Amino acid sequence: MRRLRTELVLEGGGIEVDGQGTAIVTESCVLNANRNPGLGKARCERELQRLLGLDKILWLPGIQGRDITDGHTDFYARFVRPGLVVAGHDPDPDSFDHAVTRRHLEILRAATDAQGRKLRVLVLEAPSRVRKRFDNDDFAAGYINFYVCNGAVIAPEFGDPRTDSAAKRVLQEAFADRDVVQLNIDALAAGGGGIHCTTQQQPRLPGRS
Repeated sequence: MRRLRTELVLEGGGIEVDGQGTAIVTESCVLNANRNPGLGKARCERELQRLLGLDKILWLPGIQGRDITDGHTDFYARFVRPGLVVAGHDPDPDSFDHAVTRRHLEILRAATDAQGRKLRVLVLEAPSRVRKRFDNDDFAAGYINFYVCNGAVIAPEFGDPRTDSAAKRVLQEAFADRDVVQLNIDALAAGGGGIHCTTQQQPRLPGRS
């Protein structure tokens, strides 16, 4: 199989695509000097377009140095399908993610995709509290880092009855043809990760069930 070579340094959680030419990435991750020193936005964009067959890239600011990923996209915004995005919002004004998630929502709500469609944005509010056992400064409490598998969506829950149930309701609306299953991921979140961080989609081979 022919391999595509690149000098870009990225991780899977930093790239979100809709399968029809649109991607969402964060400046804090892609343009970070700890990954791609000296590469400007225009050069990174051309290379991502070449590698992934993209026509349009939506850049979110993200935030550097506050989590181990420097603001991976899969903690902020995900495509459900072309034209429909779920995005996180942290309502706590004391949180470092408060202002940046508000800005992300503004950008996404004003955006169109590669096909010219205005994006519909569903919001998942971050939990206001988590269970005490694993709580620490690196705890990644957000609902966007879910995993889509055959027939289901595997999503986190954090022990906040209001936001846990709201997240399940929104995801069930978005993925009406799948079962939404919530799991306690406190041990993962304590290390700054989530369900999507620890998984990788595998394409089905032709002729295999």
